[in-house]
Amino acid sequence: MAEIMPHWLTKQATLSPNRPAIEMVDGSVITFYELMQQSKELAKKIANYGIEKGSHVGILSNNNPTMIRLVHALSYLGAVAVLLNTRLTKEELNYQVNDAKIKTVISQDDLLEKANQLNVNQLIGFTALERENPLNITLVTEINLDDPFTIIYTSGTTGFPKGVIHTYGNHWWSAIGSALNLGLSEKDKWLAVLPFFHVGGLSIFFKSVIYGMPVYLVEKFHEQVVLDAIYHHGVTIASVVTVMVQRIMHVQGDRPFPSHFRCMLLGGGPAPVPLLEKATNRNIPVFQSFGMTETSSQIVTLSPKDAFRKIGSAGKALFPAQIRIDTGIPMEIGEIYVKGPMVTKGYYNNPDANEKSFQDGWLSTGDLGYLDEEGFLYVVDRRKDLIISGGENIYPSEIESVLSAYDGIREVGVTGKPDDYWGQVPIAFVVSDKHEVSEEAILGYAKKHLAKYKLPKEIHFVERLPRNASNKLVRNQLLDLL
Repeated sequence: MAEIMPHWLTKQATLSPNRPAIEMVDGSVITFYELMQQSKELAKKIANYGIEKGSHVGILSNNNPTMIRLVHALSYLGAVAVLLNTRLTKEELNYQVNDAKIKTVISQDDLLEKANQLNVNQLIGFTALERENPLNITLVTEINLDDPFTIIYTSGTTGFPKGVIHTYGNHWWSAIGSALNLGLSEKDKWLAVLPFFHVGGLSIFFKSVIYGMPVYLVEKFHEQVVLDAIYHHGVTIASVVTVMVQRIMHVQGDRPFPSHFRCMLLGGGPAPVPLLEKATNRNIPVFQSFGMTETSSQIVTLSPKDAFRKIGSAGKALFPAQIRIDTGIPMEIGEIYVKGPMVTKGYYNNPDANEKSFQDGWLSTGDLGYLDEEGFLYVVDRRKDLIISGGENIYPSEIESVLSAYDGIREVGVTGKPDDYWGQVPIAFVVSDKHEVSEEAILGYAKKHLAKYKLPKEIHFVERLPRNASNKLVRNQLLDLL
């Protein structure tokens, strides 16, 4: 039997009408009541375009409050929001538009030039939409947790991206699982700076309406803006990726974080252990997590009580999620499988991927890791990034973690290069902030910390590493830098 609940934004607007829902860098505030009213008004304007329950509507937008109103507005119509990554090419976007059977795209005004290249029947700019007269229609008052709410495409670092269907229930349980792990405080305010077209950024706004918690909305990442939010605007939790933490710590200097700040939630792949140790030494509460589009954001997170005891671990599966490694043996590396009510039931329009990825409710993640004797997960790498050299398994993230501790290396990426004798050999790409850093010095350092077969056979100095819109390193593009 389907689970029904009141529309969560309407409910929160009833419970906490005057509480801030969204705070902006310029000091402006949107309360829960205002967010509800604005979202409902927008829903009635969208209805002019024939959008109704079950319609797939593409949203092409960078971080801004209108995008969030739009997602809520579509929920008031029972429509499905398909979040489009603004950094993709015309071909990549059209693949998703066709695959998700999108007929209508709503676009931020300054992205209309890009949106005009999409194969859709209707294209609506934000400003044009605001000018519409609202239709007098009945809006959704209850949500069914089994109904689809969003479709977000996987990063597509290899092969074609897949459209992940998230139900209201997936987003609900993701928010509940996070709260049961990190706890909730009346003073909580979550910093949203990750792209909202990815689940890690978008999920913050669902937590907001479910918890009744303000979100501090940042349109574009800048170290000083994030530090200002933490020091002067009461932010208690921030969702970040590794490269953001590196840049924040570089600018922060020796200033201690204020006591109200309780969690820097780190996602986007395994973080270098030296970075986590440096953060620990400076009392910065960085908690690693593990999640993917398919798990509606984090599904494994280190809890505050274990953060300093288990540096390098992603933690334990959130309540009520489950996790297992296919080997079944503690400390042995294998593929990570996950299960739980926050995990998608499947990919849109992709029966092959559904058949390959799901077994008895368990999702095969494609990530490699191990569980220690206490059940803490350590994520090692993507299966697709594994380097097999002379029959030995080499994990790029291990080499990256070692090299990142070397003074003068700001960022590092490692991949496998074809080799006639070994099959593959590891090579490293380094972004350095010191001119005197040399290949010989780096290799000399690496020899003290890595087995001989893991040593990079080449080191290339580059200005930047290839990253996707989530700021994740795209290792299969590293060889293109040669």
